[in-house]
Amino acid sequence: MNFLSHYYFDRDTTDCYFILGTVLPDLLKNADKSLVLHPEKLVHANPHVNSIINGWNKHLLVDRYFHTSEFFLTHSHTLKNMLTPAIEGSPVKPFFLGHISIELILDNLLLTTGEVSVDDFYDHLEGCDDSVINEFLVFAGMQHPDVFFKFYKEFKRSRYLTTYENIVQVTYALKRICMRVWRDPFNPQHEAAMSQLLVNYRHNLLGDFMTIYDEIGNKLLAD
Repeated sequence: MNFLSHYYFDRDTTDCYFILGTVLPDLLKNADKSLVLHPEKLVHANPHVNSIINGWNKHLLVDRYFHTSEFFLTHSHTLKNMLTPAIEGSPVKPFFLGHISIELILDNLLLTTGEVSVDDFYDHLEGCDDSVINEFLVFAGMQHPDVFFKFYKEFKRSRYLTTYENIVQVTYALKRICMRVWRDPFNPQHEAAMSQLLVNYRHNLLGDFMTIYDEIGNKLLAD
C-alpha cells in the first residue's frame, strides 16, 4: 500500500513517531532504492525510537495482508492487462505498473472521499524531531542518514501527496516511480492513454474500494 493507505489505519493515532514509522519504509525506498534496513526486532531505550519501530512493523503487517488479498491480486492483474497495450513500446514491466497503479488509485480515493486528511498526515510528520529520526536510522544501521533527510525535507516541503487529489496526477506519480528504474519510461502518448484508463478504473472502483480497508482492519483487530 502507498502512504495514505498506510496512514488510514492509524489516522486517529496521536503518536507522530508511530505514524512516521508506518510510512518510513516507503520514504526510505524513495530516498535510496538500494537501502535495506531490518529494525523489526530491535528495541531502543528511547520510547520515541521504539514508536517508530512499532510503526514500521505495522507497515510490514498491513503490506502483507494487502499483497496477499484477493482484492490486490485481482485489481493489479486486471490493471496489468489493461495497461499493457496502452504502454506498447515502453520498457516498463506491465505487472509492475499494475501493482503500483492500484495502490495510487486507492490513495486518490481515500483523499477524494474524505476518508483521510493529507494535511493531518503532514502535520504528524512535522511533529517529529529530526534528532529522534536520526537516532532511529543510525540504530537501524543506516550509514548516511543525510541522504534520507535531503529527500525527507523536500517531501514535507512540497506536500506532494496533495496532488493525488487529481487522478491525472496519478499518472505523473507513476512516471516518477518508474523513472527510478527506467530512464525514459513513457512518451506523451503512453501518458495520455494511461490517464484515461486510470480515470475510468477509478470511477468503477469508487463504490466498493473500502472493502479492502475493512478486510485488513478486521485482520488487524484479530491479531
